[in-house]
Amino acid sequence: MSIERFLKQRAVDLMMDGTYMLPNWYDPQGRLRTFACRATRVSPFRMIVEVPVVGKVGDSLTSYFQDFGHFEGTISDTTKGGLLLELEMTQAMRAKLAEKLIWLEKKAKDPFSISDARKNPRFVPKGSQSTLTLAEGTVHACHIIDVSMSGVAVLSEIQPPTGTPLAIGACIGRVIRHFPNGFAVNFVKQQSRDELHRLIARTALV
Repeated sequence: MSIERFLKQRAVDLMMDGTYMLPNWYDPQGRLRTFACRATRVSPFRMIVEVPVVGKVGDSLTSYFQDFGHFEGTISDTTKGGLLLELEMTQAMRAKLAEKLIWLEKKAKDPFSISDARKNPRFVPKGSQSTLTLAEGTVHACHIIDVSMSGVAVLSEIQPPTGTPLAIGACIGRVIRHFPNGFAVNFVKQQSRDELHRLIARTALV
């Protein structure tokens, strides 16, 4: 589908920051590079995303947005500084996304009538680069996607098994689930939001 055609379809206009990875874009350590991006128009089937590196029509990419989670999809159209991503997901996932979009649309129209019931809201820390330390002492660089007082989501070249104890920065926890190129960690004890920026941030490995 073209961007022009999608602009005429029913969708939700928003501004939501996220990250994405394209195939064949690697950093000096040989890992897929993570770029910042911003979704500007979303439906349960596709989204327009503003990006620094556009890629090519037909490329597959993985993306993450704080209020949506992880998406995989294929680029169907491009423009200067942007792309149209065809979302690859199950029917159940589309239904869940549709419900989220309805909620976001209502919240945008009347932000005081809807409250976010999430017990520990996620946020993006000031420093996104950190280190991952396993129990035996090995250390790996990682990228912080977002964090809450009870846990953190990271992108990393390794994926420890569910239940693995480790530290992200100075915060100790256990792996609770995986997603493409990363995983989520639940902290052993709830952290203070004021302290999290300091505790979670560690200089990435060179």
